[in-house]
Parts: sequence; structure tokens; C-alpha cells
Amino acid sequence: MTYEPDSTIETQTQDATNSPMQPPQKGGPGVFDVISALNNLDGKFAAQEQRVATYVKNHLDAISGMTIGDLADHCEVSKPTVIRFCRSLGCSGFKDFKLRLVQNLAVSAQYMSASAIPNLPDTDTAIDQVIGALYASVGTLRKQMQTSTLDVAKDAILETKQILFAGIGGGSSMITQEAANRFFRLGIPSFHVSDSYLLQMRAATLGPGDTLFLVSASGEADAIVGAAEIANGYGATTICITKPDTRLATAAKIPILIDVPEDRAIFKPTASRYVHLVVIDALATSVAQEAAETTKENLRRIRASLTAYHGRTGPQPLGD
Repeated sequence: MTYEPDSTIETQTQDATNSPMQPPQKGGPGVFDVISALNNLDGKFAAQEQRVATYVKNHLDAISGMTIGDLADHCEVSKPTVIRFCRSLGCSGFKDFKLRLVQNLAVSAQYMSASAIPNLPDTDTAIDQVIGALYASVGTLRKQMQTSTLDVAKDAILETKQILFAGIGGGSSMITQEAANRFFRLGIPSFHVSDSYLLQMRAATLGPGDTLFLVSASGEADAIVGAAEIANGYGATTICITKPDTRLATAAKIPILIDVPEDRAIFKPTASRYVHLVVIDALATSVAQEAAETTKENLRRIRASLTAYHGRTGPQPLGD
């Protein structure tokens, strides 16, 4: 069997992909999850493409080290058949397929490995697992956290006119929303934003006397880092909770650095969520204690307004 050079095949495929007469790709343009696309189309490929699909499914980890000729030989098909298979998955060619597969495998490895669902004792209930993760995370935090770092952040908050809390994504946005909820009760105008575009705009309105408080588990989110840089440029104070040696840690004027490894068991809660909330509560407590007369009066007013609203006078969380 005579095969065309890889470069020729790729070029022809790319030209065909760009042609206005080209039919839609089965996997969808710009497919980002080739493993799902492969599973969804399994059994629906043309006969020769199915041979490639079956081989790829059984040798996912080996594909990254193969050339198009290697894969064609292993499947006993032609190189054009391999290209058609790649295009059926929504990729522009074999190189594009390999890149997407490598990226997909890197992200999916945690969920496809045996360690993702570890064997646990029968007595280890869900509540035991969650509490165990909580203890471990908070224990790690206590070993790393220095009170002097929190004192610097506390002093800045005591001098601020307003605080804008911001986090992007599920965990961080939840933490910053709760932070705004905690600090407004202490008499400090506090707001929360989780939209990346709105965050850039809000950061640009801050200035001297204002505080931008950012939370990011990764410390690398572009929207978060960008907001810190914008606020810094206008003279605002920037505080962050994030991992050390990250872009956000460098960008913020007052970084609170915590490095808590995430559990490899995929069904357990995110460990950083616990420690971030502990830090927020510790800061709110220290601010309240430092400005006790002001915060006590604010809390009294809030409680009085709630009692007038629902009539309950017994001990209860404020605002709940």
C-alpha cells in the first residue's frame, strides 16, 4: 500500500476543512472533549474508521507517541482513513487530534484512574469522609498561617472605606459572597462580584481608601489577576487569598498565602473551600474585636431590625 507523506495529507485535509463545500464535521467544530466524541460515535463510524476508533479507544495513552503512519499501520488502514476518522471527531487533522487527545487525557486522568474512587472502610460514612477532609485541611492551614499576615490585612480593612470581594468560579465566588455578607454587618460597606467583565469595570472605579479582596484557589485566573493590577494602578489596597508562587500572589499588595493539596478522591469536597472560609471568618472576627464598639452597635441594630420583622427574640445567627 502506498501512503502519501504526513505533511501532504495534513495540508490536503486543512484545505478541505476550509472549503465552503465541506460537510459539517460529525464531532462538532472545535470539539474540546475527543474522548466523549469517540465514545458517542463508537459503532457509528464507517467500517475502516471504526477500526481506527477501536484501536484508539484501547490504546489512548499510546497515541501521543505515534505518527499518522504508525496509527495507520496498527489499524491496517490508509493514512487518508485516519484523517477521515480525525475529522469525524471534529478535529482538523491528525496533529490536531493528537493535541486535543493529550490535553483531554491530562485533564481526565484524575477521573479515569483507580485512585479517583478509593476503597474505604465500611464504617467510613459520607459524613466521616467530609469531616475528615475538613480536619485535614484546617490542620494544614493552622501549620502554615502566621497571625502577622492576618494582622496586616486586618489593619488595612479597619482603614478602608469599602471592600469589593471578588472570586471567579464556584468555590471562590461562594467564599467571596459570604465574605461580603460577613463584613457589611460590621459596618463596612461590602460588595461581591463574580462576573469577570463586571470585575474589571468595578476594579477601575476603586481608588485610595478602597479595598479589593480577591480569592482564587489557583492564583492564575486572568480576570482576577487583571483586576488586582487595575485596582493597584488606581491606588486601591489589594488583598488576596491564594496559593504561593502564583501571579495573583505577586500582584496583590497583601497576599495571604495558603497551599492546601486537593484530595485525589474526586467525590470529596474541595479542600481549599474550607480553609478560605476559615481565613475570612478569622479576619472578620479580628476586625470586629478591634473595632468592638462600632461593630457591636451595628450587630445590635441588625438584630433589633430582624426581631421587629419576625418577632423572634432567642439566640440565632444574624440574618438567617
